[in-house]
Parts: sequence; structure tokens; C-alpha cells
Amino acid sequence: MVSTQSYWQFCPVAMAAEIVCTRWTPLILRELVSGSTRFSDLHRGLPRISPTLLSKRLKQLEEAGVIRRLASPNNETVEYQLTPAGEELKTVVFDLGIWGQRWIETRSSLKNLDPSLLMWDMRRNLDPTPMPPRRYVIQIVYPELTPGRRHWWLIVEGKATDLCNVDPGFDVDLYVSTDLHTMTAIWMGVSTVEAELRSGRLQVTGDDRVRSTMQQWLGLSPFAAEKKRVPSPAVAGQPDTR
Repeated sequence: MVSTQSYWQFCPVAMAAEIVCTRWTPLILRELVSGSTRFSDLHRGLPRISPTLLSKRLKQLEEAGVIRRLASPNNETVEYQLTPAGEELKTVVFDLGIWGQRWIETRSSLKNLDPSLLMWDMRRNLDPTPMPPRRYVIQIVYPELTPGRRHWWLIVEGKATDLCNVDPGFDVDLYVSTDLHTMTAIWMGVSTVEAELRSGRLQVTGDDRVRSTMQQWLGLSPFAAEKKRVPSPAVAGQPDTR
């Protein structure tokens, strides 16, 4: 595929950049690499992209041979899957994330707070292993947000995790109350559950087993384990950047 904004260079870096470095494309690849295959799930992970632009970028990736579009016989459902060429981009996407985690100063990323995106990522990466084999309901509340963005429920049953922003009607096993900045910092690996409990910015009540293993089951960023190589004012104990 030749981009309309071609660099007109034969260098493989330039040719690859024409495909994977257009606006939103790296993030679409991030969602595909993370396991999203349906349009609705891709858009849920990228809430600020318009459906029209998402469709355009998916078509461009399909034309480039990076993804394939698979429709059901009646065309009621459509999935997008990585081709072998797309699979090879997994390491590129992951390495880009590692670089960003190591070298981008934390205050920049912690300005971009979005509860729906954060909760979707938490749901996708949640590890139910520490939980007993029954249904568990975790309610997370961000008191400073407007009512429609304040309450979230994670429903964990076996290896499946569902996310609701409307009360599902189940008894809640664990209540979590914190501000969005604090939860985002935990998710990014900038802070920890223990540190935020000590600070008082995080309050957790309910089932003792689920509460004590929160750091283990909480769906952190896949890059959270990477250590910062630039100073990070958002680390617990340093000045608050809110």
C-alpha cells in the first residue's frame, strides 16, 4: 500500500511508517494485539476515535495485509484478525509501550484520564487466579466524577470478567473508592495498592481474601513492571501533580 502522505523513500523504515504510523493506527494495533477483534471492542478501547475514521484505518490495515476481515455467513458479525504480517508487529507495539513507560515523564500521561478506558483496560488484564472459584463482584467508585462516570462494577466468574457502568443487581463483595488519578497511577505501575491505602487516597472494604490480593488480581498495564528512567513526581511520597 502506498500512503497518500508517502515519504517517497525506498528505506524500509519509511515504507513501514507509511502503514503503521498514521494517526490512531498504532493504538488500533495495540487493541488488536491485546485481543480485541470486533469493531465495538476496538472502539471501546479507543473511545475518542470516530467510527468513520476507525473503519477507514481498519480498511487501510486490511489493504496493507496487516489484518484480515472475517464475516459470518449471514454477515451479522465481523471480526478483524492479525495476519502473519500483523503478528510480527506485536513486538513493535510492545517495545513502543516499554519505551514510553521508561522514558515519558509521568505527569504527561496522567493528564489524560478517562474512566471508561481505564476500566476497560483493567477488565481486560484482570487476573482472577487469586480469587475463589465463584462469582465475585467488585464495585469501584470515583467520587469526584459525574454520576454517569462515577460507578463501575467488575464481575468475575471463573476466567471470565465483565464490566458494567450500570448496577448489575448482584451483591457486592468488594467496595473500592478512590479518585481517578490514583487508580490510573496504580494501573500504570507508578504507585501501588499498599502505598495508596497508606496515603488514604484508596479505601477498600469487603471480602478479606479479595482485598488482600488486590495488587495481584488488579488488571494492571502490561508495562507496569517497567521501571521509570526519568524522575516521576507522581510516585507515592512525592508532590501530587493533580
